[in-house]
This record gives sequence, C-alpha cells and structure tokens, in this order.
Amino acid sequence: MIAISEHLRKEIIEHAGGVGNLEACGILAGKLGEAQKVYKMKNTSDSPQKCYFMDPREQLGVMKAIRKEGLEMIGIYHSHPSSEAYPSPKDIELAFYDEAAYVIVSLHPHGKIEFRAFRINEGKVSEEEVET
Repeated sequence: MIAISEHLRKEIIEHAGGVGNLEACGILAGKLGEAQKVYKMKNTSDSPQKCYFMDPREQLGVMKAIRKEGLEMIGIYHSHPSSEAYPSPKDIELAFYDEAAYVIVSLHPHGKIEFRAFRINEGKVSEEEVET
C-alpha cells in the first residue's frame, strides 16, 4: 500500500494535466509508504508522448535532496495522457526500483481520471492499494 494525501494527489494530477499530450513524471518521497513530498521531473524521452525518461543528473539531485530531508524514495509517478493507467511494456522494462510503487495517472480525453499504483518486480506487475 502507498498512502498519498489528497493535496499531493492533486499536485500530481495537475502536473500531468499541465504538460498536454506528453507524459509527466516525478518522484514521491516519504517514509514507511506514506508520500510526504512530490518532486516533479522533466521528461527527457525522445518520445515523450509515449513514454517517460528522467534525466540522470536531475534524478541524482532529487535523490540527494530526499536523503538530506531524511526521507526515502517511495515511488515514481508518470502519466498516460490517452491510455489507461496500467504499466506499458516500456514501463515494465524500465522499472528498476523493486521497492518503489509505480503510480500512473491517466487523463482520458473524456475527462475521467484514473490514479493507480503498481509494484513491478522482475517483469511481474501487481496492483498496489492507494490510500488517500
């Protein structure tokens, strides 16, 4: 389970909605599975409409800031602008952090918002409960 306050959930959804038809991405920091801070990242993918990639230098800076604040990376989030909130084959391929929850926000064109979390270990996907 991952716990995300309504305030942080809205912050992630606003980030996703603010980048149009591109995938938004970021890191969730907290303790014991409870998100306390959102770090919005720049999507540096060559195909940002279809997948996300975080700049390694920016990611390293965020990881240092998280440690400095006494927190841990508990999740990675990204958006799917026009598909369901479920890990794509590329998402599964790039899931390098077994201990992280992978939060996906889907902003369907008709206005429905999906907000789901998953664990991805060795290519296997299992849905994680999101407590708000």
